[in-house]
Amino acid sequence: MNGERESEKKMILPICIMGCFFVVIDGFALLIKNLFQPTFEDASDPVNVIYIFAIIIIMTVIILIIARYWKKQVIQAIILFAIGYTAFFIFIPLFGFLSDILSLVVSLIIAIALVVALYKYPEWYVIDLCGVIVGAGAIAIFGISLSILLVIILLVVLALYDAISVYKTKHMIDLADTVMDLKLPVLLVVPKIRRYSLIKETKTLKEKLKENEERDAFFMGLGDIVMPGILVVAAYHNIPNGLPVALSVLGGTLVGFLVLMTFVIKGKPQAGLPLLCSGAILGYLISSYVLFGTFAGLGF
Repeated sequence: MNGERESEKKMILPICIMGCFFVVIDGFALLIKNLFQPTFEDASDPVNVIYIFAIIIIMTVIILIIARYWKKQVIQAIILFAIGYTAFFIFIPLFGFLSDILSLVVSLIIAIALVVALYKYPEWYVIDLCGVIVGAGAIAIFGISLSILLVIILLVVLALYDAISVYKTKHMIDLADTVMDLKLPVLLVVPKIRRYSLIKETKTLKEKLKENEERDAFFMGLGDIVMPGILVVAAYHNIPNGLPVALSVLGGTLVGFLVLMTFVIKGKPQAGLPLLCSGAILGYLISSYVLFGTFAGLGF
């Protein structure tokens, strides 16, 4: 009993820090959203949601197949390339105050440096830094590229998919295991102990769960922050004077996060998106109706 209480106490600070990641990444995305161009020509086209969901499913299947039948280093190469490619296009508008050629060169150099750092020294803070940059960029780009209605549909679909993949098929746990083993930046990591090193982590997630062993760090998928964050930017982008609604969406996400943590603190893997997306959507619905008397920007 005392051991359980001590374990729960150790989780309080990492949980608070992880909650701060939502604020930092979403806030960064709001600051830089005007630097990007929408990915889709028609933000209200339902095909956009199908396109995004199809990419997620296809990439998940490819990674799981490679992990099972081929060398995992291939996955590492694919994801590192994707991270570098994404970071490059995120950095270009950030350095827009430079000349076109210089902004391209600087963005390319920093993106390559980021990939090299991730490959050579994938410590938890390097992975977290990369997660903040890529996460904020992804939120900003998709937040201005989709209508609020499509974002809500996307969040509902992904929440259902996340629940099925964690509790039924359990392939999301296999995916997390592969990603953790390769030290890839699609997870955010917050240590529970001062001298924690992700590089020195040897046991897989499945092994620790099987042995009922306490983990020395708190992990959360980057997608768990990115997906509800898209609604934060979409609300701000699509609603005139929409900052209060955007902040309410973030607040709702944090409420969902706190509820989620009551389950995570027990030590079992949990599907994050059902609670996080529900909190984000409720934050939008309640604040929009209270402030505007209607679901502003929803547009049927």
